[in-house]
Amino acid sequence: MANGNSSSYTTGMEGTKRSEEICLKFPPNVISPGLAALLAQKDKHEKLMDYSGPRLHFQMVVIFVLTQIIHSLLKKLGLPLFISQLLAGILLSPMVFSDQHSLVNISEESVAVLGTVGAFGFVFFLFLSGVKMDLSLTLKSGKKAICIGLLTVVVPLVSCMTTIKLLHEEGNEFSNKSFFLAVTYSGTSFPVIHCLLSDLKILNSELGRLGLSAALIGDMLTLFLTVFSLWVKTGFEKGRKEALIDFGLAMLFIVIVVFVLRPAMKWMVKRTPEAGQIKDICFYLVILAFMMSPRFTDLFRIYFLYGPFIFGLAVPDGPPLGSALVEKLDPVISGLFLPIFATTCGLRFDLSYFKNSNLFAYHQVLGAMVALIIKFGVSLLVPLLCKMPTRDSLALAFIMISKGIVEMGSYSIMNDNRVISEDIFAHMTIVIILVASIVPILVKRLYDPSRKYLCFQKRTIMNSRLNQELRLIVCVHVPGNVNSIINQLNASCPTRESSIALDVLHLIKLSGQATPLFITHDKQKKTLSSKSYSENVVVSFEQFERDNWGAVSVTVFTAVSPPNLMYEDICNLAMDRLTSFILLPFHRRWYIDGSIESEDQTVRTLNFDILEKAPCSVGILVEGRRNLKGSGIRDPLSSDNSSFYNIAVIFLGGQDDREALALAKRISQDKSVRLTVIHLKAANSLGLILTENDRMLDSAVLNDVKQNVCFTYIEEHVNDGPETSNFLQSIVEDYQLIIVGRRYKTEDPQTLGLQEWCEFQEIGIIGDLLSSADFIRNYSLLIVQQQQQRTV
Repeated sequence: MANGNSSSYTTGMEGTKRSEEICLKFPPNVISPGLAALLAQKDKHEKLMDYSGPRLHFQMVVIFVLTQIIHSLLKKLGLPLFISQLLAGILLSPMVFSDQHSLVNISEESVAVLGTVGAFGFVFFLFLSGVKMDLSLTLKSGKKAICIGLLTVVVPLVSCMTTIKLLHEEGNEFSNKSFFLAVTYSGTSFPVIHCLLSDLKILNSELGRLGLSAALIGDMLTLFLTVFSLWVKTGFEKGRKEALIDFGLAMLFIVIVVFVLRPAMKWMVKRTPEAGQIKDICFYLVILAFMMSPRFTDLFRIYFLYGPFIFGLAVPDGPPLGSALVEKLDPVISGLFLPIFATTCGLRFDLSYFKNSNLFAYHQVLGAMVALIIKFGVSLLVPLLCKMPTRDSLALAFIMISKGIVEMGSYSIMNDNRVISEDIFAHMTIVIILVASIVPILVKRLYDPSRKYLCFQKRTIMNSRLNQELRLIVCVHVPGNVNSIINQLNASCPTRESSIALDVLHLIKLSGQATPLFITHDKQKKTLSSKSYSENVVVSFEQFERDNWGAVSVTVFTAVSPPNLMYEDICNLAMDRLTSFILLPFHRRWYIDGSIESEDQTVRTLNFDILEKAPCSVGILVEGRRNLKGSGIRDPLSSDNSSFYNIAVIFLGGQDDREALALAKRISQDKSVRLTVIHLKAANSLGLILTENDRMLDSAVLNDVKQNVCFTYIEEHVNDGPETSNFLQSIVEDYQLIIVGRRYKTEDPQTLGLQEWCEFQEIGIIGDLLSSADFIRNYSLLIVQQQQQRTV
């Protein structure tokens, strides 16, 4: 039979005394006998919600459903999911549901269970945040990021303390508590800023990289000041000796983490084969050490939340260990446990505490507001002094003052531990809700990274002279892309008179790290990078440069970023390097029998993004079908029938086709290349959508082809798409490379009836037709889109 146990206590909080009595039932009921058994009992003295297991499950379902309903209404306004989770907690709080018999009522016993689950998620979140952070980047941050990171913490802290000191003259309270609270109000949270930039999809934009670097500096300074404030608090309350003991124990903990645990984890990483997965035993040992870290922080007298975070910082970021931890744990933590924690934070909110706020609480809230305003001012002033545009400076200032789950969790835990009173907690919750709601909307309005891609200068192959250096970017995802790209570049036969400035961008998925990387591989340095990114890619293209000495100059870059944001790195590089053409690999590769060798939908999405946003012309290379027994690609200059490399351009008309022809003419300058231009004309001119200007330009470029004896011109009249398909099937086997224009959303009489069968919109109707299974092919296919002219 359960025994009742009651306890009462009185706490003093800034002059306010409160008496509480809590009654709990021991032992608690966890697992119910089942709904049928409860309904069958005669006295009906027990209900399903009296058992903590079913009650927890029900509460989780209610939290999830209510959060999704609120978010479906608020996401149209640009509000983050965190706000919906917090509002769901406020709606479920005793402020709204005060009936003790209500199913959604949160009793003390249920809070103990639900709060434990949520706190577990928050601790895991802090650990994974530490895993994703790379402290070595603090040393590589530029002067601008360092200044912003330091000043946006120090200046607001001094302003906040000065304000509170002027308002509140009780020296003892000020000494013991206000410094710690002022650090909390003035601090910067790297995980919160990272989540904001990720949600806004500007993580690896120029502003996003600056914000992340400044946030990393600011977060480290905040961590140090928070620990220092706890030592100061201990010194005032227990004496200097106890403060020195705490300092010594904290240093010992850091020494153990840095010189024992981190080397042990690096040893695990070294024993993992290259590109292999970490062993399960190593993974479980790291999790075990993390689970024990809160207990160790108790022994070393460190704030219990800092143990998991510091241990996470010690974990080697990136693959294989950091990536494995993030990939396996982050979906569960971010998708299940952390939302519960955010909701439980909202459950603590009660507007009734506003009525009973005392003078100390008002002073603290005013100090917090001063810190927020000064932080915004410093974040705005420093970039402006560095000649940053006003809109970008304003966006950065809003980014630096953003609030989120870390601040909400800190105030909730301080409220539970009676560090702050309920009225301070209520005020700060309102501040967090307002800031977290307004900041994403304003940043999105102020900063649009795609605006700078609105290039009014023509960066196309047509606008590049034949004897002018062609600036080209090629993208590499997997090792197989290297051979196919080098073969196609070799086929173009670059010469000193028609040279190529080649920028190779190796794209790597960001995994187990929070900060995107962009690495330039310096040829003068023997070591390519500390983590050996792209070593094989660098070696291969350096060999290609030596083979074409004087005709090709190669620079290799590595971009480590989220797949949905990789287009930022490509477009930024194209802008910086004044590129005329971007060459992308197709997302699918085939064996020679037509079966699919590999397919990557993230690459396909990236190609769509580049085609839409690129500040220059774009090409997608569809490789020829590969031999099942080999991974290499046949030398394009070899042919069963001749020693010539035969190229065909399928020309229907329009700017994309003209760009494709300009590229083919540049390639065909070498005597070993034979170019055939196949002009597909509509037998019936009805339905043609080309403008008069397009017709004139098409005639001009075709006349140039007809007059050049080095080119072969074929004119074919077709009535519809099936006739076009039959004709192309009869001639494609004669060529090693076929170049076509993308002609997106353009259907002429020549392609009538093919649009509905088009599987890959990114390569256009003709490109999709030539890559289909109906064409038994060994040729490669290059789809070209001319630079798109967009307006603001």
